[in-house]
Order: sequence, then structure tokens, then C-alpha cells
Amino acid sequence: MSDDLERDLGLYATITISMGAMIGSGIFVLPALGFTKAGPAVILAYLLAGLVVLPAALSKAEMATAMPESGGTYLYIDRAMGPLFGTVAGLGAWFSLVFKSSFALVGLGAYLLLLVPLSGGLVKAVALGLAGLIVVLNVVGTEQSGKAQSIIVTAVVMALAAYVLNAGFAVDPARFDGFTQKGASGVVTAAAFVFVSYAGVTKIASVAEEIENPNRNLPLGILISMGVMILLYTVVVAAIVGLNDPAVLSTSGPSGGPSLTPMADGAGQLLGGLGVAVIAVVAILALTSMANAGVLASSRFPLAMSRDSLAPSGLARVSKRFQTPRNAILATGVLLLALIAFVPVVELAKLASAFKILVFSISNVALIVFRTSGVESYQPSFRAPGYPYVQVVGVVGGFALLTQMGTLPILGAAGIIVGGIGWYLAYGRSRTDRDGALGVILARRRDEDPVTSD
Repeated sequence: MSDDLERDLGLYATITISMGAMIGSGIFVLPALGFTKAGPAVILAYLLAGLVVLPAALSKAEMATAMPESGGTYLYIDRAMGPLFGTVAGLGAWFSLVFKSSFALVGLGAYLLLLVPLSGGLVKAVALGLAGLIVVLNVVGTEQSGKAQSIIVTAVVMALAAYVLNAGFAVDPARFDGFTQKGASGVVTAAAFVFVSYAGVTKIASVAEEIENPNRNLPLGILISMGVMILLYTVVVAAIVGLNDPAVLSTSGPSGGPSLTPMADGAGQLLGGLGVAVIAVVAILALTSMANAGVLASSRFPLAMSRDSLAPSGLARVSKRFQTPRNAILATGVLLLALIAFVPVVELAKLASAFKILVFSISNVALIVFRTSGVESYQPSFRAPGYPYVQVVGVVGGFALLTQMGTLPILGAAGIIVGGIGWYLAYGRSRTDRDGALGVILARRRDEDPVTSD
């Protein structure tokens, strides 16, 4: 049985998978929650979060062209900094992305309730059914999953564009009064909170082994999707703020909290009940799309770790019939279903967001390590511009946002780190002896500074 994957994802599929991993709760649920922290300046919070993500996107685009293999974040950090860091990054990225996918499927319940009156139990049952369908779709084939992603994302982007254009005729300029009422600290706090909105931009690198002409399509796919999403988030959030009364955004949600359906609230101002129904359908499609992209990308982390002997060998097996990593997808699916069924996913998504910031920061460090090491095997076809200043800004900006996440998310991220270290010590250390590019740097410095005898 071959363990090679087919390269059947073109540029458009690459872009839509990346965008699909971003379009979801970040635009359909989080704007109102961000509004409570920054007021109308939540618009700037989305822009700031995108700018902090951009250095990591550039870094990963470069590393992806040097290593067009499945594994993404795990692969780059492992090869740069060694298997210990790789294990932490791989497990953390896997868990956090599955958390996000679970949150998307459960979160669509708020929009589903706008269409049909369902009890909480039935909403969860629908989420579990969709999760099972997504897992099957990914097992059947990456090409089929990519085609489905392209169709869904195209439809969602067109709907969002129509939303913004129609909002231009109904936006109330008075909604933007007191734009910076909560100050710079409010914008930074909101940026940390909505950071997860962009977390999927580099997940396409996880399926690099399945992309046609990865030297061209990977960096283009990452950068185009990032640019489009920064613009889209900014204008859509501006429309949401301009359409909705501040009290609706802040207090119309469950138990008098922030609204969980801010886009539908705005659509109601435009087209009444019809607008609410249309946006509800679009939200359900988008959240399903994000979950699909999450399963597609996250399942490649255990695949890559298995190939490196940091996870059980069965996870590296590729289906002879479908040419997909069936076991890795099924393992991801089991975790996805368990989270939906038993775990308060909203809280876990917050914890995962903190780890996302940490991993993105480390990805910038990984690029610096590769460039500094000068290892001959590192031959990217794309070079991130502004090196190393862009990467330094990404690291500093990432950790600045991390400090705004609160104690619990930071402790949760620390727990994932400790778990990753424990897994490496118990399972991986005895099965691998790689040092990574960091080992090359350290060895070179030892040679340059020999110990002199007395």
C-alpha cells in the first residue's frame, strides 16, 4: 500500500480551503463579543489581528515551499527546532483546530434556531450528524472535499459581498460615534479575542503534499486568502456596527449577553425576516465549511507525526482505495464527535485561540532558525519579505496579544504544552534522534567556541 498522497488541489481550491478555515464563527458570532470590548473600534481590532497574523502567514508560506509535505505547522517547527518542539506544536495545533471545528458546528445552532425551533438536544444531534458527514467526505477523497469547499466558500463570499453592498444604503453614521470610546487597550483586548478568526489562513500548508505545483500555489493561496479575508472582515464588521443598535449587539444574546447572531440582526434591519433567513442559511454553510477545512487540515498533523515516529505508525497509513490518510481522519473525527457531545466547546475554543497565538509566534522563530542555520536542504522557492524584522514584529505582537487573553486561556495553553512534552518523553524520545536546524546552529557555536584547557 502506497503512503503517497495525490496532488489534486489547484490554486482556487487552495485559496478556498484556506478561506473556508477562516470564514465561520469569526465573522458570524464574534463581532458582537468583540464589540463589548472595543465598541465601534472592533473594526480596528479585526484589522490589528490580521496584521499580527500576517508575519506568520509569510513565514509559513516560505517554509511550505521548502517542505511541501503534509504536516504544516508541526513539520516546520519540528524541522527547525527538533522533535520536542515539534511534538508540542503538532499536538497543540491538532487539538486547537479540532476545537475550532467543534465550536463551528455547535455554534451554527444559534443560526439554526433562527430557521426552525429546535431544542438544545436536537441542535447537538444536527452538529454530530454534520460532523460525521464531514469525516466521511474527507475519507472519500481530498479532491471531493476541495470541490465542496470551493462551492461553499464562493457562495458565502458572494453573500457577504451582497450584505456589505446593501448595508451601504442603510448604515447609520451615528452608530460610529465614540469610535474609540474604550481606548487602545480595548482594541488590543478585542484583537486578541478575535485572533482566532484568522487562525485557518495557514492550514492549507497542512495538505501541501496534495497541492498541484506547491511552489507557486501554496504562497499564492496563503497570501491571496489572507488579503481577501482582512478586507472582508473589516468591511463586514463595519456593516454590522453600522446596521445594529449598540444595545442589540451588547445585550440581545443569551442571558442578556452579547448577540450570537450579529449578522442576522443586521440583515433584519435590511430585509426583515427574509434577510434573517438568508443570513442564517449562509452562516450554516460557512460554519460547516470551516469545520470541513478544519478536519481536512487537522488530520494531517497526526499523519505527519506518525511518519516521524512521534505517533503510532497506523496513523500514517494511506487508504489504497481513496488515497487519503483514513486512520488520521478517523482519529480526528472521533475527537471532533467527542468534543461536540461532551465538552463546552466555546471555552475550549478560547483556550485553543491562546495556543494559536503562541504557535504562530513560534512559527516566526522557526523561520529565523532556518535562515540562520544555512542548512543545504532548506531551499524555499518563495522568500518572505522584510526578514527578519517582519518576523520579530510577529513574535512581539503575538506575545502582546497573548497577555490580553486572561489567566485561564494562558493556563490552558500551558497545559497543552506540558501534555506535549509528556507525550514526547513517554513515546517519542526513544523513537527519534533528530536535532533540527537549531541543532546545527548549536553545534556550529560549540565548534567556534572550543573549551580551552588551563
